[in-house]
Amino acid sequence: MRVLIAILLFLTLAAASSAAEGPVPPCATAPVPDYPAVDKAPAVQVLSGKDLAAWKPAPCLGWEAKDDGVLVALAGSFHFDGTTDELLKRFGAISSLKGLLYWSVTDGGWQTLITSASALDSPDGGHSRADFTLAEMKSGKELYFAQQDNRTSEEVVYRMRVSGLSADGFTVAVENVTPVRSFMLTLFDPGELQSVHFVKRETSGVFRYYGLAFAGESLASSLALPEASYVNRALALYGHLSGTKVAPVEK
Repeated sequence: MRVLIAILLFLTLAAASSAAEGPVPPCATAPVPDYPAVDKAPAVQVLSGKDLAAWKPAPCLGWEAKDDGVLVALAGSFHFDGTTDELLKRFGAISSLKGLLYWSVTDGGWQTLITSASALDSPDGGHSRADFTLAEMKSGKELYFAQQDNRTSEEVVYRMRVSGLSADGFTVAVENVTPVRSFMLTLFDPGELQSVHFVKRETSGVFRYYGLAFAGESLASSLALPEASYVNRALALYGHLSGTKVAPVEK
């Protein structure tokens, strides 16, 4: 009996420890949250406040510890009969993000999330250009694009880099390099919006996606923007990249 109690206590503590870890990307270990069954609703985990401050980013992310803000982890599995290169091209098709819809918990309805999006030929005052080619996406170079959403008053420049390329997957890291502003207010400083996207083929016709999106402490977070707003943005992007319909969080 004592052995059984000890085993149960160990399992309970192990589960609690795993939950306390927060999100774990699929770098060299099982992800948290884990992937759902194919074409089922994505698994989502959100960290903020003390939980986020206690979270230790995996070394593969290259991130520093996060003191405050909001972190959204999303894991999904979806059918796709194309190649890994075709999914990578979707990340390079920056202009296709224009008009992307998401469920706004603030407005209580569907809204246009991305109002403009284009690839840039350089990070500083760059001019709009055609979407990135597959060769550019595979080059390992830093690529830049501009994007404006429905809550900002001007375009924001982002840096994107692809790594971990193989026949079965890739990783895309994105970070803002210019401030996110709404008229006279700065919502996020450079580097306060970060995301990493892991895509891997599981079997023929089935891919897995794991994304981490971080929004640092800012005016936006101090105004208590609902966590569901961050989640719905992540769900909208996942639906766009996977080509699937994803139910939003409505409140």
